[in-house]
Amino acid sequence: MTTTAPHDQSRFAPGHTSNRSVSPKNILIAVDDSNATIRVLHYVGALLRETPSVAITLFHVLNPMPRELMEHGGSENPDMEHQLGEQLRKDQQEWMQMEETLEYPILERALERLKDTGFPTERVMLKLGYAGDLVDTILDEVRAGGYGTLVITKHSQPDAAHLFSNNVAERLSRELSGIALWVM
Repeated sequence: MTTTAPHDQSRFAPGHTSNRSVSPKNILIAVDDSNATIRVLHYVGALLRETPSVAITLFHVLNPMPRELMEHGGSENPDMEHQLGEQLRKDQQEWMQMEETLEYPILERALERLKDTGFPTERVMLKLGYAGDLVDTILDEVRAGGYGTLVITKHSQPDAAHLFSNNVAERLSRELSGIALWVM
């Protein structure tokens, strides 16, 4: 599932659109908070800044929801079950809002890096995605958004700042069809 955070709504893409046609000039760049992502943004921005028909979406996948927020313990009492469910939904929503607030600056920094290349920001959208599974979240966005090109960075040693490992790149290359995949 993708969403937009409450920052600068004019740069945000609308929610999922499942009937978009695929366009090679509609590019999704999956970003994290790494130096490799900065290098990719500089390369892509410099390469495509003079191509007016290219639109870029910067896409950042939030951390997975903590296990304790996935389900409540349950109750045999229907009223208590309802209360537990309501509290769980409230806790999940609060967590998502906090996570958006903490992670949104990654998109802002990515936009600034792209802007530094001279790529026009009016052709850039910002989106956040919620990961149960990182690859599935990216695949869902690629398919729903009509992107013809997906750009990711490849890191050999994943850590907290590097979401895109060799395994992610390999899985994306196996599961994508009809979409250009740039692994940099």
